Amino acid sequence: MHTVRTATGLGLAALAVLAVAGCGDSSTPVAHGSQAHGHEATLYGAEQSLGEGRSRTYITVDDAGTPQEIGIRISESALTGLPEGPDAAMTMLMLDLPSGAPETGFDHVMLDWNPNGHEPEVLFGKPHFDMHFYTTDTESDVDPAAPDFATRAATLPEPQYVPAGYGPPPGPAAENTVPFMGMHWTNAADGAIPGSFDFTEVLLFGTWDGEFTFIEPMMTREWLATKPQIREEVSQPAAYQRTGYFPTVYTVDFDEEAGEYVIALSGLTLREAS
Repeated sequence: MHTVRTATGLGLAALAVLAVAGCGDSSTPVAHGSQAHGHEATLYGAEQSLGEGRSRTYITVDDAGTPQEIGIRISESALTGLPEGPDAAMTMLMLDLPSGAPETGFDHVMLDWNPNGHEPEVLFGKPHFDMHFYTTDTESDVDPAAPDFATRAATLPEPQYVPAGYGPPPGPAAENTVPFMGMHWTNAADGAIPGSFDFTEVLLFGTWDGEFTFIEPMMTREWLATKPQIREEVSQPAAYQRTGYFPTVYTVDFDEEAGEYVIALSGLTLREAS
């Protein structure tokens, strides 16, 4: 069972450094020989520099072109050369999905490096990565300066759309909504309790203005560097807000041949809005 945080506040935007420079043009989807499994092919997004390495998104499709998996690949060397120290700012990479890939229901991915963790520090003060798989492009709407920010932050999804076991953090919604991200929901079964919680990796959901807008794996650099291998089921809601492919499995692995960490939302299953 993965460990899950109670996200309260998470003041992430203040020290963010937006890193968008690509390294190489790999936006065109390709079926990479060593990563084409049977009748499946892997399509890649454009690479971006991270630490001394690189990161990129990918989508795996079957022989009919149906998406099976969406994820991020991070080279082993990317875990070194990252900003560190008490004055180091958060690094943000906006990763495009592969050009020409089939529709998955996901819009883009944001990969963050938090050199000093973030609030609440007692739970999430370790250096770690956040990986937001967004289903919308509405982050710019999550603006605390907007007059309707508090109202929209407090508008939660209807109960049938909430993944089993997940709930919002306690306290005022506006305070718990991260600017330009959203409110982070956790699984109560994996409660994060100060004094007994050892943060290694978590899987969160995010909302804004009554809609679920992202799924977020979050993990410490220390844990990822051990080259872990996990496979966990993703909680499902009773109904879905929009038609699209919803993951049923969350995995973290290390590809020895490619020298890459692989963080995946897999078992993509087409769900109809209701």
